[in-house]
Amino acid sequence: MENGVYNFKLNIDWKLINLISEIDRFDANWTAIERKEGQSLKELKSIATVRSVGASNRIEGNKMSDEEVDVLLQKIDISKLTDRDSQEVVGYFEVLDLISESYENINLTESHIKGLHNSLMKYSAKDQWHKGNYKAHSNAVEASFPDGTQQIIFQTTEAGFATEDAIRKLINWYNSEKVVHPIVKIASFVYDFLSVHPFQDGNGRLSRLISTLLLLKNGYKWIQYVSFEHEIENRKNEYYQVLRSCQAQRPNEDVTVWMQFFLSCLSNIQAQLMMKLNKTGLETQLSPKEKSIFTIIQNRPNIQSGEISEKLAIPSPTVKRILSELINKGLIEKQGNGRNVSYTIK
Repeated sequence: MENGVYNFKLNIDWKLINLISEIDRFDANWTAIERKEGQSLKELKSIATVRSVGASNRIEGNKMSDEEVDVLLQKIDISKLTDRDSQEVVGYFEVLDLISESYENINLTESHIKGLHNSLMKYSAKDQWHKGNYKAHSNAVEASFPDGTQQIIFQTTEAGFATEDAIRKLINWYNSEKVVHPIVKIASFVYDFLSVHPFQDGNGRLSRLISTLLLLKNGYKWIQYVSFEHEIENRKNEYYQVLRSCQAQRPNEDVTVWMQFFLSCLSNIQAQLMMKLNKTGLETQLSPKEKSIFTIIQNRPNIQSGEISEKLAIPSPTVKRILSELINKGLIEKQGNGRNVSYTIK
């Protein structure tokens, strides 16, 4: 059936209803999962934070890998943030950390959104002139690709009154709407925020931070333990195509494909989170020898069985048997053939 949400058309079909039901079923069980998986979740949150910071910035053209992001965040030295990539990474990390710690006190208001943007751009030398303020000039949406090329995706709302008016209307709608399902509301808000593109730069990154903020405020606490941003990075081409196909119809566009994309991202990362928790559960049941072999593979990806045997002083036949068991448990995988076989974490 065709329906509407905010200023958009939305076809609420069974595919959409099933996605919402899946997400909510998972959420209903989350409190029990959280209670059981306490220690594992601390580790997953740390990993998810690094992946989220790295992925969200790479979507916009940043070149830092997750490993480089991790090293930078282990010991942040403000005086050494001389390159733009590092400045953006630390800004994003600090806002994500703020949202994680204080989401209950961050309301969806113009002043809070501007404050988050100001913090996001805090260390970016070239963004000091516009941080925390709506755009002063037109800013088309551009996609950045690995080869350095860029492509215009969409012409955004004009700077000045048009942008101010559009954002105020959007915020007022979100805060007053009581009937629409929270996830549909969040996806609609993020879509229109991206379409208006209220700030001179940083809109994509801020939209993903706002997604996390609104999910947390609506009780979807599991979002902290898996990377929404990483899922979007993996589907970057689809992300831009979906946005472009909807935005080309503005105003009063049909946002069904965007809604399906946004919800499928959430459904996918829920499944990823459960896989990680199941894997963590398996790890706790490993024997001492299995743990030592699993740990050395974690720290030395693509290590060969002979090296494992030598470093751990475990007979080669025993190592090979344990490697086979770890593969069967889905914890590691084999790479290569013959003498070149090596092992990595799955």
